[in-house]
Amino acid sequence: MLNIALPKGRLGEKVYAMFEKAGYECPSIKENNRKLIFENEEKGVRYFWVKPSDVAIYVERGAADIGVAGKDILCEYEPDIYELLDLNMGKCRMCVAGKKDFYDDTDRTLKVATKFVNIASKYYASLSRDIDIIKLNGSIEIAPILGLSDVIVDIVETGTTLKENDLAVLETIMPISARLIANKVSFKFKTEEIERIAESLGTQVKNND
Repeated sequence: MLNIALPKGRLGEKVYAMFEKAGYECPSIKENNRKLIFENEEKGVRYFWVKPSDVAIYVERGAADIGVAGKDILCEYEPDIYELLDLNMGKCRMCVAGKKDFYDDTDRTLKVATKFVNIASKYYASLSRDIDIIKLNGSIEIAPILGLSDVIVDIVETGTTLKENDLAVLETIMPISARLIANKVSFKFKTEEIERIAESLGTQVKNND
């Protein structure tokens, strides 16, 4: 059995459609139920839905052979996995955002609110900028408005939430998209099968460009 971790939600459904097209369908996944694990013995695949930020953990720890995770998660948690393919979907950007008229006074420590502590730390370290990181888990946009932070580091898809809160993108740190990842041990023992899937998904990505 090849164990595949898919992120719950729209992205996971799109990714499953790609696996289905590659010949790894599992009809029960489309049934309207609350199940989280789906098997197709004939095709030798087992899919399971997990929280997007947990996919890399399931793959790294070997509960899943392969999975699909955002580049943001891979950069933040740096799991010990193989990154096989950019699926060119779930696209967005990791950005620094703040008030439109924000001026960075380099004489003082910059207060940065984010849930992506590792990404923010590395980015500002590369600029040799002294920062004070404030870890938040949600509604990060209100931090600069209430004076909790000077700027935020967060994912920006359309920028609508920023605009509605009178904030703007100040810098783009990196582009983000969904990646096909593999467990290192699984890749060693199931190389052929995993490579076949990666090749088929890769062809689909090229054809969609």
